[in-house]
Amino acid sequence: MMNEKPQKQAFEMVASELIPVLTRYLRHYASDRSVADDLLQETLVRISHGLSNFEGRSNIRTWAFAIATRVAADYFRQPEHRIKIVDILNLEDSEELAIEEAAIDEKLANGAMAACIREVVDSLPEDYRAALVLHDLEEMTARQVAEICGMPISTVKIRIHRARKRLREALKTQCEFYRDDSNVFRCYRKAAPTDQSESESPTT
Repeated sequence: MMNEKPQKQAFEMVASELIPVLTRYLRHYASDRSVADDLLQETLVRISHGLSNFEGRSNIRTWAFAIATRVAADYFRQPEHRIKIVDILNLEDSEELAIEEAAIDEKLANGAMAACIREVVDSLPEDYRAALVLHDLEEMTARQVAEICGMPISTVKIRIHRARKRLREALKTQCEFYRDDSNVFRCYRKAAPTDQSESESPTT
């Protein structure tokens, strides 16, 4: 009981610093804000329970992001919470894992997250979604992502590469892009193709 108050104070100090960044991350990760907020609360509970055992071998922010990533992945792996997951494992990979596609970078960095982009991000397998969101939206290095996700940096680079490839392909198919008055990339969904035979008036 003697350690309860100092531990609570330590958690409150840590939480005040982490809540804004974890909120942003989880709202990028989950399209539903109420779900993201629930994931945040579960993340904070786990941080509170684990703080006394935190040994400082990693940065506390990295440790907290790792917890948030596990919480989100566990949630979306449950059958009742899963949406259609695209198969991106068989995409052809360039031997050159260059992940600096400028146009995609700018769309993601500006956080437009138009419906077409959000749908693609939501459809990624959890490990790929985490890698993409952490790297492109949270602007973390591949090394930081590897530490958070608990995987080799080479694997992280492959997952970012594949997730971006899937995103580029979907955006090219589904969206038209333009720059607004502030020179920021925006997109809107292409109109669905209509069946000409249905649109034509019947001959008499």
